[in-house]
Amino acid sequence: MSQQYDLNTKTWDADFVHTIGMYALYDGYIVKVYDLQNQTIWDAETCDMSLCTQVMDDISHRMDTKYPQMNGEFMSKTISIMKDGEVIGTAHISYFGPYFLSADDFQFLYALNTILIGIGLFSLIFSVIVGTILAKRLSSPILNTVTVTKQISDGDYDVRIAEGSNTRELNELIVAVNHLADSLGKQESLRKQLTSDVAHELRTPLTSIGTHIEAMIEGIWEPTNERLQSCHDEILRIGKIIQDLENLAKVESDNLKLDKTQINLTELSEKAVGNFEVGINKKMLNVSISGDSSAIYADQNRISQVLINLVSNAVKYTPENGTIKIHISEDKQFVRLCVSDNGIGIPEDELPYVFERFYRADKSRNRMTGGSGIGLAIVKSIVTAHGGMVEAESHLNEGSSFVIKLPKNKME
Repeated sequence: MSQQYDLNTKTWDADFVHTIGMYALYDGYIVKVYDLQNQTIWDAETCDMSLCTQVMDDISHRMDTKYPQMNGEFMSKTISIMKDGEVIGTAHISYFGPYFLSADDFQFLYALNTILIGIGLFSLIFSVIVGTILAKRLSSPILNTVTVTKQISDGDYDVRIAEGSNTRELNELIVAVNHLADSLGKQESLRKQLTSDVAHELRTPLTSIGTHIEAMIEGIWEPTNERLQSCHDEILRIGKIIQDLENLAKVESDNLKLDKTQINLTELSEKAVGNFEVGINKKMLNVSISGDSSAIYADQNRISQVLINLVSNAVKYTPENGTIKIHISEDKQFVRLCVSDNGIGIPEDELPYVFERFYRADKSRNRMTGGSGIGLAIVKSIVTAHGGMVEAESHLNEGSSFVIKLPKNKME
């Protein structure tokens, strides 16, 4: 507005003031311009009173209809018109306050609200669709896992869940369930083999005893000392099998109690070797014990049983003039005990199963040596109960090594 005033001539450009005033009127503002003598330069009401009335009525109606709670009213404001720091006049402006919206504003808000509602509905529908798809993708493998676990609980250990889920946690669950099925399947196979092996191991001596006694009762055989001794040996064999089963049940029980004291592995190794002195001398075996004289905190009777089982196997399966070595070493945390021999060895593909109960790489050979396949299972259970680990290394016809690692610290 100030640009329409000429400081030199002290006059206003009435046409431009009129144009500005009309634009303001269409926007909802009634403008009156006065000079310094308070003479009217331009007045919207004087210019077009009917248009002013119509504009104000439209604004009032729209605001009362759309925002009745606002309680708006017409108000006026007078401001000075400045040019180059000099007051050249005043402008009196009337408008609907505290604020008002034009028809274009309402149309814009309506369009904006329509767009927002549309976006909201689209987002809701999209979320439902995506949620349904994701829920199906998540629930499908879970339901499949539930079905498979029910089949596993019913004894079907061959069933598996297809892997490949994009969700890491679900994939881990699937792998765990499949691993469980594998483990239970192996345990079931071992259970069946255990039943078969126990039946066979007990049937053979019982049949022999029954045959001998029946023949002696019927007078076919004389009850000589040799035949009675044979029956006695078979009874001892049955007792040995039962004793092995009892030992295995004890060490595999969850409530196995360890009576830990400080023990010396070198001394226990020497005692274990001494138990087999007759067999060692008979086969002229070369047995050596080397390494550190390590002391650990463990159950002496249980660790003695471990050493006896390992030395017993080494003596059984090492040929005449063979070598058995027991080596003990240690670091800051563990004591390492290795029992090795140059005996018949174990096939490489059989090594993962040597610590399973009643597992025997060569059943006929074990029966000839009196083995029942329980000794190494007992070894593993005892070592595990102590918080240690046991490993087997072997090559067929070259020998075997059994390595035990036991913690040195005092574990409860």
